[in-house]
Amino acid sequence: MKVKPASMSRAVKSAIILPSDTNNHGTVFGGRVMAYIDDIAALSAMRHARKPVVTASTDSVDFLRPIKTGQSICLESIVTWAHNTSMEVFVKVIGEDLMTGQRTVCATSFLTFVAVDNDNRPVPVPGVIPETDIEKELHDSAPERAKHRQKRRKRSHSIAEQFGASKPWE
Repeated sequence: MKVKPASMSRAVKSAIILPSDTNNHGTVFGGRVMAYIDDIAALSAMRHARKPVVTASTDSVDFLRPIKTGQSICLESIVTWAHNTSMEVFVKVIGEDLMTGQRTVCATSFLTFVAVDNDNRPVPVPGVIPETDIEKELHDSAPERAKHRQKRRKRSHSIAEQFGASKPWE
C-alpha cells in the first residue's frame, strides 16, 4: 500500500461562536469544541484512508484558552501516523478575535480512527510521510502515544468488566 504525505490529510473548518454555543461565562461549551474536534479529525482520517472511519479513541483534549461569543473558532487537523488499520490525528483549535485579528491556539487534541469496510471491519490504511518539522516531531513521537493508548484501553476494558452493565454503583 502506498504511503501518503501528511499534508494530503489536512482539513480546516471555521465557525463563529454564537450565544447558543456558549456557557454562562460567555465561552464556548467544551462539549461543542469536542464535537468540532471529532468532526474535523474524521475528515482528515477519511482523506488519508479514502475509506469510512470510526473514532476509536480520543487521547486528550487540552483546553488552553477560552473562545468567547463573537469570536471565530478554526480547527486544523492532520493525520500524523498510521499503523495497519488505525490513524492518529492531531487537531489544533484556534480562537480569533474578529475585530483585532488576534489568533491564539485554544486547544489541542489527539484522536485515533480506524478505517472500515462496508461490513464495519477494519481495513489497512496507507502509511504517513511527515514533511514539516512539526509533522516529523508528531510522527516520531506517535509510537509512544500508541503504547499509552493500548495500556489505557486495556485498563478501560478491565474497569468495564468490573462495573458491568447491570451492576449498581457501590
